[in-house]
Amino acid sequence: MIMNNSIINNDAIKNKPVKNEQAYLDLLHLVLNEGTEKGDRTGTGTLSHFGAQLRFDLADGFPLLTTKKVHFKSIVYELLWFLSGSTHVDYLQKNGVRIWNEWATSEQTARFNRPAGDLGPVYGHQWRNYGASKSKDGSYNSVYNDDGVDQITQVIEQIKTNPNSRRLIVSGWNPSEAEQVALPPCHTMFQFFVADNKLSCQLYQRSADLFLGVPFNIASYALLTHMVAQVCELEVGEFIWTGGDCHIYQNHREQVELQLTRSLYTLPTLALNPNVKDIFAFNYEDISVEGYESHPAIKAKVAV
Repeated sequence: MIMNNSIINNDAIKNKPVKNEQAYLDLLHLVLNEGTEKGDRTGTGTLSHFGAQLRFDLADGFPLLTTKKVHFKSIVYELLWFLSGSTHVDYLQKNGVRIWNEWATSEQTARFNRPAGDLGPVYGHQWRNYGASKSKDGSYNSVYNDDGVDQITQVIEQIKTNPNSRRLIVSGWNPSEAEQVALPPCHTMFQFFVADNKLSCQLYQRSADLFLGVPFNIASYALLTHMVAQVCELEVGEFIWTGGDCHIYQNHREQVELQLTRSLYTLPTLALNPNVKDIFAFNYEDISVEGYESHPAIKAKVAV
């Protein structure tokens, strides 16, 4: 069947989709103005929109938001913590990172028969020891055997040996353990894609706190994409963020309105130590951003 070319919108084809930080701001604006009011687990209330996608061309710069200052140190240490497989916040706290403190209190961890600071089978566990059995000798609920799947090691080997695979996936969501933690993984799975010697990554995030959490998640997975690309001897392509329940908490509305009044700065550049060839060998000192210019940070309360 021959299509009538007159029905094709050539203008729509020519117009490229909005990318990078502007796409994030557009999503904030959409949810703020058209989101549905909903109740939520925290009792705070949200404006919510279901299903959204943002694309970041990593060749255009590193996607660290410029319309508010984002704490890059916390992003780096959190990602290194995930990659280590640890689920205890002591590593973060020793390095001055407090972003998981609200879920690491004795009141929160005691609900799952764990000591203060031990978050249980969260990201690090799922990434590095997915499906591991529990030790029968464990005195509390986070003593696991080292018999699970190391998904990070596995996916890097797959990228190196079979880059055309459509199974380059890491899952943070384990249904059998999702109710064993105070905060089940929000970024549930991510997939890599190799084309033209470039590595791209897509994240699916089931629950997206657009104002506080998502800026961290975007930068974190963009950083991970750069790190994996380096150890696999690839260039970087795109980071694609896909959100499920995309929400703005009711007590963040003023902060979002302020952010939307601000103009964009040029994105910074990420610098990695080129001598690091092992994903688990990166240290904080091997990672930095150059030329980061932003508006001041905007404080907001975390909904727990």
